[in-house]
Amino acid sequence: MRLLPRLLLLLLLVFPATFLLRGGSGGSVAVAQDLTEDEETVEDSIIEDEDDEAEVEEDEPTDLAEDKEEEDVSGEPEASPSADTTILFVKGEDFPANNIVKFLVGFTNKGTEDFIVESLDASFRYPQDYQFYIQNFTALPLNTVVPPQRQATFEYSFIPAEPMGGRPFGLVINLNYKDLNGNVFQDAVFNQTVTIIEREDGLDGETIFMYMFLAGLGLLVVVGLHQLLESRKIKLHQEGCPGNGHRSDQWDLMSKCSFVQQFSLYLTCPNVFRPDGN
Repeated sequence: MRLLPRLLLLLLLVFPATFLLRGGSGGSVAVAQDLTEDEETVEDSIIEDEDDEAEVEEDEPTDLAEDKEEEDVSGEPEASPSADTTILFVKGEDFPANNIVKFLVGFTNKGTEDFIVESLDASFRYPQDYQFYIQNFTALPLNTVVPPQRQATFEYSFIPAEPMGGRPFGLVINLNYKDLNGNVFQDAVFNQTVTIIEREDGLDGETIFMYMFLAGLGLLVVVGLHQLLESRKIKLHQEGCPGNGHRSDQWDLMSKCSFVQQFSLYLTCPNVFRPDGN
């Protein structure tokens, strides 16, 4: 009987401890699982961030390469601050189609080193997009050395195409030169939109067609008159010429004839108009 209270006390102590141990192990397992899931989530996010950073690092060189390519494309030579250019159109700034347009370009070397003027070129371009060429003329090679504080003048001419008449185009005239160090320069001496004038002199297609029509009409009239005279000639030959009668009778007959009939008689019976009538 004395052991019974001790057993009960021992049970009372062991049972809660067992319950606490079971609950504690389950809780630790749950916490461990939660920690594991959180760690996986963190690792996934870290991996995704690393992938994004890798993509950004891969995209940055591509963007830099594209920027460099754009700079290379747009990096056309510019004019040197040590040189000046002027342009003068010989016949004014009129550009008739299918006619020679001549101009002079003046180059002044204001620097302390020689410039080598290499070439001069001109081209017509689409006015809304100057990268699109309409008519590109042959470049004129110059290869002229211009010493410091000296000037040089160059002549150039071109012919606008006839179908371009009556429409606006962008005219670009470039002077290409370099210095002794090999630095290349390009000066846009003229860069404006101009209108090509239609050629008024000469014969166009409509005028030629009108002249051909009038010539054909005149030819038809001549052929018709010839046929009429031939028919009257045959008729007079069949009826006989009025040249065998008396002179007064002949003139009476002629006075009654029209001009066309008199002309027909003159061709077919010339003896009517002779003084002796024979």
